[in-house]
Amino acid sequence: MLKEKLMLNNIGVQVVIAMILGTLIGAMMGESASIFAPLGTIFINLIKMLVIPLVAVALISGAAGLGNSSNAGKVGLTTLAYFGLTSALAVVLALVMGEVFKPGVNIDTAGIEGMFSAEYASKGDLPTFWATITGMIPTNVFQSLNEANILQILVFCLFFGIGLSKLEETRRNPLLNGVNAIVDVMVWMINKVMIIAPIGVFGLMAEAVGTFGFGALMVVFKLFVVYVAAIMIFGFIVYPVMIQLCTKTSAKKFISAMKKPQAVALSTASSMATLPVTMDTVEKDLGVRNSTASFVLPLGATINMSGNAIYYGLVAIFFAQLFNIDLSMGAYVAIIVTSTLGAVGQAGVPGPSFLVVAVLLAAGIPIEGLPLLFALDRIFDMIRTALNITGDAACAVIVDALVEEEAQEAELQKQQA
Repeated sequence: MLKEKLMLNNIGVQVVIAMILGTLIGAMMGESASIFAPLGTIFINLIKMLVIPLVAVALISGAAGLGNSSNAGKVGLTTLAYFGLTSALAVVLALVMGEVFKPGVNIDTAGIEGMFSAEYASKGDLPTFWATITGMIPTNVFQSLNEANILQILVFCLFFGIGLSKLEETRRNPLLNGVNAIVDVMVWMINKVMIIAPIGVFGLMAEAVGTFGFGALMVVFKLFVVYVAAIMIFGFIVYPVMIQLCTKTSAKKFISAMKKPQAVALSTASSMATLPVTMDTVEKDLGVRNSTASFVLPLGATINMSGNAIYYGLVAIFFAQLFNIDLSMGAYVAIIVTSTLGAVGQAGVPGPSFLVVAVLLAAGIPIEGLPLLFALDRIFDMIRTALNITGDAACAVIVDALVEEEAQEAELQKQQA
């Protein structure tokens, strides 16, 4: 009885129960389940209220902590290399599974041609390299904060944090203590907001299932099954194996710890909204230092989107098969490159993913069938977000293990000298 009571008091268990209840209520009530939407909106708005300030102070704290160490550059490069490589690997997995299971083959388009549209062709332009770089630099950081421009906030706060680390200790410590105190206050506020998380999750799930239902899923059912399988392979095999091989943390412990942030990610469909929970889990349950978590996780929530990469790759294969297009090696390369860049550039917030248009256009695949997927984008988004935050957490654990190992080696060399 005591064990069952403790389980029910666990916020992660409560969130999962709320998801199940919300799904059932949404399926039974249909579109009228939208009456529960305000519950989800209140929860999401409370999270959004706290996310931008938390990202700003956490990044400053993390960058200041790393900037004062000798291996700051290596941590940054390792983190970026990890994000790029895992995103590319995710696309390759998606392409392999798409070719093996062929989700777009033998689909009768006669009854769904009315949903086809060419109106999304204009949304497929990826910004140029220099446009991306210049767009990351804020001309007014307060405007960037007001508009929640995450990349610009990220650049300024990293720069500010590193600058703070270069001050002499007597001037640096009071400021850093103040920043860390604000982080603690934000975490306290987030913990209070998380008390109502099950209620918010219930409202979000009831509205999503009631509005979209499962009827639209039947048209792309095979794609959905292959997509979920690819997400599961990456989330429960690839990342845990990386943790097992590269750190002292066991894969079992990592999988168990990630249940709570994954449940929140599934319900909110936002890496940013899940960030506070991910940070709490990574630091408390997986033992990652605050300086590492404060640097890696906000950065990952912004640019690490392996779940999106899988989605882009599979959708490209799906529509190529649907329209009977034989893809050349050049087309596959275009899909991998564009999907990886698109995943990195996708903001960590929920919404229809128009970057998939760029992937299709790059490989010469028709984009008319995209409306088939947009009605279900919320469901796809929920699932890929859970993988995205799992990748962020895995990176934090691996980078922290690297920092700890180098610190131990440096200490050993110091003792020997």
